Order: sequence, then structure tokens, then C-alpha cells
Amino acid sequence: MMQIRNQVQAAGIGLMLALSASTFAATRADYNAAKDRADADYKAATDACKSLAGNPKDICVADAKAARVKTTAMAEADYKNTPKAREDAMGNVADAEYDAAKQRCDAKTGNEKDVCIKEAKAAQTKTKADAKAAQKSSVARNDAADDKRDADYKVALEKCDAFAGAAKDNCQASAKASYHK
Repeated sequence: MMQIRNQVQAAGIGLMLALSASTFAATRADYNAAKDRADADYKAATDACKSLAGNPKDICVADAKAARVKTTAMAEADYKNTPKAREDAMGNVADAEYDAAKQRCDAKTGNEKDVCIKEAKAAQTKTKADAKAAQKSSVARNDAADDKRDADYKVALEKCDAFAGAAKDNCQASAKASYHK
């Protein structure tokens, strides 16, 4: 039970760090290649699952689906390169990991199964909460950087008031260029 929860939490934390730290802006071709690779890997994995039966087969297929979702979600987050896209990707992966964990729980019975499902649900909820927090902190950092840049721009413009004529115009033009205004 703890092992499943720890695996799901570790996957969620790893994904959160990978997505929030990513500064890679993928091209459309990179995104399409990642989706194609995910689909090919999924097909290969589900083909390998065909030799299994019952719950082991269900677990195998759920793991294959989770891997495909993770690859495509990360590719989409990299392509869109926005905090919201990263949050959405983490949510999609959390859902897929939860579905896979539920399949693992189906092999258990009674209270052990109930606890397993509750742990999987808790891990999903935690990952989604972490994703939301990461998205909000990213937006807050961007807003703070904008506010700092605006304040520095105002200071630079104020310094330009010490000049007159062409010197003042050059100073203001330089400030605008420096602060992307």
C-alpha cells in the first residue's frame, strides 16, 4: 500500500519538477514527434500486455496508458510553454497514474483494497494541488518581475529628466529599449 502511494507521489513530484523547471520551448515538429513516439511506445506496450490475462493485463494496459499520457502531456506543456499548460499536464498525468494505481488496487480485497484506493486518490489530489501551487507561484514570479521592471523603468525615466533636448530624448530611448517599453 505504502509502496503504491510512494510510487505515485514520487512520479507526481518528479513530473512537477520537470514541468515547472522546464524552459524548453518545443517546436510543433518536436511536439508531433513526441506524440508519435508516445503512440508507438503505447502500441508496443499494449502488444506486450496481450500475453497476460486478468488483473495483471489490466495493470499492464493502465501503465501503458499512463506512460503515453505522461509523454504527450509533457510534450504539450513544453510546446505551449505556459504555467497553465504545465498545470494541466500534471493534472492529466495525476489522473492517469491514479487510474493505473486503481488497477493495482483491484488485486487486493477488503480494507486493504479500500486503503489502497484512498492512498491513490490522496496522491492524485496532492499532485494536482502541487501543480496548482506551482502554476500560481510561476504567475506570481512573472508578475513580480514585471513590477520590478516597471519600477526600474520609471527610475530610468526620472534620471533622464536631468537632461534636455536630444540628450534627454536619447536617454529616454535608451531606457525604453533597456526595459522593453
